[in-house]
Amino acid sequence: MGGLAAIARQAGHRVTGCDANVYPPMSDQLRALDIDFVDGFSASQLAFRPDLFVVGNVVRRGNPLMEAVLDARVPYTSGPQWLGEHVLAHRPVLAVAGTHGKTTTTALCTFLLRKALGTDVGYLIGGVAHDFASSGALGDAAQPFVIEADEYDTAFFDKRSKFLHYRPTVAVLNNLEFDHADIFADLAAIEWQFHQLLRTMSSRSVVVLAAAPAAGEALERVLARGCWSAVERFGSPGQGLWAEGVVASGGRQQFALMEGATRIGEASLALGGSHNLHNALAALTAVRLLGLEPQHALEALSAFGGVRRRLELRGTVNGVGVYDDFAHHPTAIEASVAALCAESGQRVLAVVEPRSNTMKLGTMAARLASSLRRADRVYCCSGSLDWDVAAALDPLGDKVVVRAEVGPLVEAVVADAHAGDRVLVMSNGAFGGIHARLLQALALKPFASLPPEGEAQP
Repeated sequence: MGGLAAIARQAGHRVTGCDANVYPPMSDQLRALDIDFVDGFSASQLAFRPDLFVVGNVVRRGNPLMEAVLDARVPYTSGPQWLGEHVLAHRPVLAVAGTHGKTTTTALCTFLLRKALGTDVGYLIGGVAHDFASSGALGDAAQPFVIEADEYDTAFFDKRSKFLHYRPTVAVLNNLEFDHADIFADLAAIEWQFHQLLRTMSSRSVVVLAAAPAAGEALERVLARGCWSAVERFGSPGQGLWAEGVVASGGRQQFALMEGATRIGEASLALGGSHNLHNALAALTAVRLLGLEPQHALEALSAFGGVRRRLELRGTVNGVGVYDDFAHHPTAIEASVAALCAESGQRVLAVVEPRSNTMKLGTMAARLASSLRRADRVYCCSGSLDWDVAAALDPLGDKVVVRAEVGPLVEAVVADAHAGDRVLVMSNGAFGGIHARLLQALALKPFASLPPEGEAQP
């Protein structure tokens, strides 16, 4: 919604907004755009007399402002519908969908098109990319629009997935597994929404996804139900673009970009993890369909700065690095832990807040321990959970610490930390400002040198 507000502002509208809890980095971005926002949903905001209320999907019946809007019979719509009708209708649309990697892949597609082609493409990203001033931009109306295409429902009055409003020219289907247990009964329900997405695409459109079996059974089932567009695969020597000779070091990945047996060029990506390599190949495949050939995209690829809250180093104190990551699904948690573990032999201390609606419901409880198995230590905040997170993490043994509040969790992490450790904080929320609290507490702790190689740390 913050990116949408930026786009509306650039389109010439006066924009105000409200939310229950606006926190950085989005709050900083809104202030920079001179977009006023109010904390809370008071019915008094009707006094602003807007021409239109654009309603986010977190708003439910019973919300004081929404009830006042309905009572007053003033115009309202959803964010995706407004965007589809007023911005996307007459532009080529590159939509990035999937359970994981949407934000990074959307940002990368946008960056490649803007930097390598020099085109003023529009974009809407569900996060804050380091390379852009905001998470949304109108761009040139004659140029494509790149959008993060979320499968979550549109609004309380429109239970279709958001991406059904976008009618993409190119649709990246990054992956698909069960999530959003608060609105979807099972994986089949999500697959049905993806099937509807393919139904909205013309025969001139293109669906981009990984080669089998990497695409996964769920996406293959979606395609099998019906696809009326062309299909472009990637990630295999026999299908599309793929990476050879991948070397990870210092937070970067170096590889040869290949197509079949043809070597296109040397590539460098400033993002760790096999999941980000997958995202990069998806992006390179997608932008090619909009006129950017891979060989011309490689220089821009190496300059991509990534997205905030995706393995973002927030600071290093006394040799301990504190990273912020948006991972909140077991698959994403496992990928983020693996990415840090692959960098060197340093310890990874994983700090987790099971905060998403799916995690709060305990739907993924059985997978949580396995997703954290590669971490050297695990710290979990159990506050507000109705299921036994300690029992779920019991298979990990004595390397687990569970606390109900953020303060005691910070104390436990700092007590265990050694110089050279990397603390990986994973949550889809603000996590009680834990990153700053960790850095402050680490600064006050006297650190001994690392033990000689081969000796165990206490």
